[in-house]
Amino acid sequence: MKNIKVGVIGVGYLGRFHAQKYAAMEGVELVGVADTEKARAEEVAAECNTQPFTDFNSLIEQVDAVSVVVPTIYHHRVALACLERDVDILVEKPITSTLEEADDLIAYAESKNRILQVGHLERFNPAVMAMQPMLTHPLFIEAHRISVFKNRGTDVDVVLDLMIHDIDIILSIIKSPIETIHTVGAPVITPLTDIANARIIFKNGCTANVTVSRISMDNIRRMRIFQPGTYLSVDFTKKEVMSIKLKKGSTDEVPQPEIIKHKFDDQDVLELELLDFIDNVRNRTRPQVSGHEGRQALQIALQVINQIKENHTRIEQVLGSGTCLFNHNES
Repeated sequence: MKNIKVGVIGVGYLGRFHAQKYAAMEGVELVGVADTEKARAEEVAAECNTQPFTDFNSLIEQVDAVSVVVPTIYHHRVALACLERDVDILVEKPITSTLEEADDLIAYAESKNRILQVGHLERFNPAVMAMQPMLTHPLFIEAHRISVFKNRGTDVDVVLDLMIHDIDIILSIIKSPIETIHTVGAPVITPLTDIANARIIFKNGCTANVTVSRISMDNIRRMRIFQPGTYLSVDFTKKEVMSIKLKKGSTDEVPQPEIIKHKFDDQDVLELELLDFIDNVRNRTRPQVSGHEGRQALQIALQVINQIKENHTRIEQVLGSGTCLFNHNES
């Protein structure tokens, strides 16, 4: 089996883990890691027994595939440079900052027959994968993704940082156009939105209520799905899915709940995602989360962000021009 030569561009908090996973994989050669901070590139390269680069262009001349783990505003520029050199890419979520940039990457990747995979990590959570066969006709979905504040990730709105995970999962579950979206949100610690809620109503009657926050005292990542006869609860952190349905008894008996739990303690979600990427590169197969799926999630996330901005603008107009609740210079 031919070794797939890979690299990682951007080895901050998450990129470092990408490099570590690749370095330990069979059939994969981690050629190098690139970062504009020389000391960081050298540190991660030493950890992973590979070469450091400060110019990613020098790295991509030597690889078959890369993980692009740079800040979102640089996704398009870096990913496009990789595609131009016939390098397959896994770009972290969100795919890009704008839909125009996403369309450009998708079109270029398809024209060059390159793999373009988007790092929506939760798709590879074993609990999410185990949930799929249990789905019938979801009527109501409730998702909470709440985290303790961290300095990383604050270059983007909480919708792009956290909510986009649940948007992507919900879009993969509900195969129906969206009818309406209702949102609320507020900046609390950063100039961008730190807490938000979106109520997404689909044309098939399903409603999804999604809440995210990055200013909590606890970390919670859960989704509940209600459908005829069954209630499903997914805990992303514990990698656990629970199914509850009523067992039919005799006519004079009170129905009893039947609870089935599936737990997957030893599964490394990032490793599963990167193994899938390498498999797609090796076999030239379409990713489960291709550029198209990444674009769909981005499109809804941007709608949520824009609606929150519009709501803040209306509030400011009511309170007076001197009140600023939202930084309009941020995208």
